[in-house]
Amino acid sequence: MATRIEDYDYLLPGELVAQHPVRPRDASRLLVLERATGELHHARFRDLPEWLDPQDLLVVNDTRVFQARLRGAKASGGRVELLLHHLPVEEENVGVKNVAQPPPAVPSARARVTHRGRLKVGQTLQFGPVLQAKVTGLPRPGVAEVQFFSLNGDVGQAVLAAGEVPLPPYIRRAPEAEDAECYQTVYAASTGAIACPTAGLHFTEEVLADLARRGIETVPLTLHVGPGTFQPVRHADYTRHCLEPEYFELSEAAAARLNATRGAQRLVAVGTTSVRVLEHCCGPEGFSPQRGWCGLYIYPGYAFKAVDRLLTNFHLPKSTLLLLVSALAGRDLIMRAYEAAVRERYRFYSYGDCMLIL
Repeated sequence: MATRIEDYDYLLPGELVAQHPVRPRDASRLLVLERATGELHHARFRDLPEWLDPQDLLVVNDTRVFQARLRGAKASGGRVELLLHHLPVEEENVGVKNVAQPPPAVPSARARVTHRGRLKVGQTLQFGPVLQAKVTGLPRPGVAEVQFFSLNGDVGQAVLAAGEVPLPPYIRRAPEAEDAECYQTVYAASTGAIACPTAGLHFTEEVLADLARRGIETVPLTLHVGPGTFQPVRHADYTRHCLEPEYFELSEAAAARLNATRGAQRLVAVGTTSVRVLEHCCGPEGFSPQRGWCGLYIYPGYAFKAVDRLLTNFHLPKSTLLLLVSALAGRDLIMRAYEAAVRERYRFYSYGDCMLIL
């Protein structure tokens, strides 16, 4: 099987990259792809319950995006911007269930950095009136390691107060007030992601209630989306790419629910992050509750152990996310679906429309 990343490229008119969310959320469009027949159907997201069956079990990622983008200045002058890779809290508490009462802060983090002028180890950075950071390392170009200090002693809260919603770079506008709400899923619960698991953005309380009425249950897990998800594939042979691990948690209750009906209910993963956790935690004896770091890299040829169906947004060309959906549905079928989505003027990427792979 050919492993050329160039085979996963496609042309996308710039105007199809969604710059704002759809209102209401469930008014987004839904492209339904049937793997068995190759048929494509056009629907609205609010129709999702009609495309699923009572024996389906929906698995969602309940991570919550934090204000990971910090804009400030060096004490010596010159603007600086950090995109934190994670919220600076103790590692064993990466999933902060209640940010109003955060765990003791470990004031250090790794971040993508852009700056004006030279940046040196030992420099002090200022973000707002109470938050400072000292540069402790520059491991590679564009990346800095920093140690935070807060005048009020609470680094985690100071970061949340000084930061802003980290919209992806293809959204070519400044964050707006609506993004604080719209760039979160309605079931977000565990703070720690630098980007939203966007397949979940289309859900409303009404759709979730409709699913429940039809006997379709929802099970949460957590994967804090980090830079690994968006790291470009730089090798011509995509199998040589290495996916940077991201923190995840599959609780005992979730694992027990998944195991209770394993084989009797189809698992519908909401988003590629849910796919990776499910596949990572599924073994010969079923699902095991775990927490830690997931670097599972799924590309064509992968043998799925857990996931039967997938709800996903439309992904960037030549990305690990496009490789994952192609692993599930096949490259040719996915590329044909993408061609149809472009032709029918679907909206792409984070605030765009979505696809259900059956």
